[in-house]
Amino acid sequence: MRKLFAVMALSVLAANVMAAVSPEEAAKLGTTLTPVGAEKAGNADGSIPAWTGGIPKNAGAVDSKGFLADPFASEKPLFVITAATVDKYKDKLSDGQVAMFKRYPETYKIPVYPSHRTVNLPPDIYESIKRSALNVHAINDGNGLENFTGNRYYAFPIPKNGVEVLWNHITRYHGGNLKRIITQATPQTNGSYTPIRFEEEVAVPQAIPDIDQAKAANVLSFFKQSVTAPARLAGNVLLVHETLDQVKEPRLAWIYNAGQRRVRRAPQVSYDGPGTASDGLRTTDNFDMFSGAPDRYDWKLIGKKEMYIPYNSYKLDSPTLKYDDIIKAGHINQDLTRYELHRVWEVVGTVKPSERHIYAKRHMYIDEDSWQVALVDHYDGRGQLWRVAEGHAQFYYDHQVPAYTVETLYDIIAGRYIALGMKNEEKSSFVFGFAAKAADYTPAALRSEGVR
Repeated sequence: MRKLFAVMALSVLAANVMAAVSPEEAAKLGTTLTPVGAEKAGNADGSIPAWTGGIPKNAGAVDSKGFLADPFASEKPLFVITAATVDKYKDKLSDGQVAMFKRYPETYKIPVYPSHRTVNLPPDIYESIKRSALNVHAINDGNGLENFTGNRYYAFPIPKNGVEVLWNHITRYHGGNLKRIITQATPQTNGSYTPIRFEEEVAVPQAIPDIDQAKAANVLSFFKQSVTAPARLAGNVLLVHETLDQVKEPRLAWIYNAGQRRVRRAPQVSYDGPGTASDGLRTTDNFDMFSGAPDRYDWKLIGKKEMYIPYNSYKLDSPTLKYDDIIKAGHINQDLTRYELHRVWEVVGTVKPSERHIYAKRHMYIDEDSWQVALVDHYDGRGQLWRVAEGHAQFYYDHQVPAYTVETLYDIIAGRYIALGMKNEEKSSFVFGFAAKAADYTPAALRSEGVR
């Protein structure tokens, strides 16, 4: 009997750990906390300002292709961290960033600019965040979500553990339905590369009018990716149904292979399966800094800290740049980057003893204002630092959407890297809010998409 009571007590405790927050805690959203759950106040010395609502939708000009003017173009770096000065600042850098200085002492640098808390979201997203705080709780050992309904964003704005922090990144707002044309590069050690061009769509069930919402209840988003260059890869199309609880219902993926002219299931498009045309330099779940199911890791919340992270990367997104201006040997052109001091959530993911993944540990730093992963240090099975990821973020103020300008993943052992998301030479910037139809995200639709 005593054992039974002990088991019941542990069950109640586990339920409470995974429970939604109280109305009193939720009331902090928009008062002492920002509407997304960040600390509203600045830091003690003012180097991180208070959040005062973000920047307005008209913060800068928008050109005919949708590219945004840099609201901070006149600013100069406060200082530039180099290999000679890195020890002075290492308490605000990740181990991966410090390793980059050691790997590329002559060229890697971190220009640090004044901090601006630019992020704000539409009012209806703030309402959905409040609803999430009061209703959503984790199930299946934190790997699924319950009561996550309506506009499903930011499952845990007041997180209590590591997996809840990660869920906020996974469920963050992308602007509804999104289209983009982007370029990926996987340079050789000398900097030479062949551009890989993608046309991508992300659509969410709540913004697809003709979808069967009941059947899509466990779908977080639909993703479609068409390769349009180079010619040897053109015509291949990937379709993903991203499920919320991937333990209950694994991610569904299909590929149309233009050479074979057939559609086939693609179970390898998950976890540490190779990323599309990545030359083995990223895994599937490296996409979007981290994507997919969290279930192969134990996620430990270390806490919050102040760090220099890529932020407000408008210069890096300029349509006046060519890809050759960005892609250099070893790493991207750091003269085009911008880093700022921000508070981040620090989370460490360690592969469960019963699971496998090429990354035995992932040390993550997640921006408090956007819930975007900003930095990740990846370790191999021997405990050696292997790959260093930086998410160069910018805020699309005209649509009130935080996103990445470029995602970089550096293999510090091989001396190579991948840069994903560049659009400087493309015909348009992101297209938000396009009209999506349910029929566009079925395996049958892939064949017509992939004809070349």
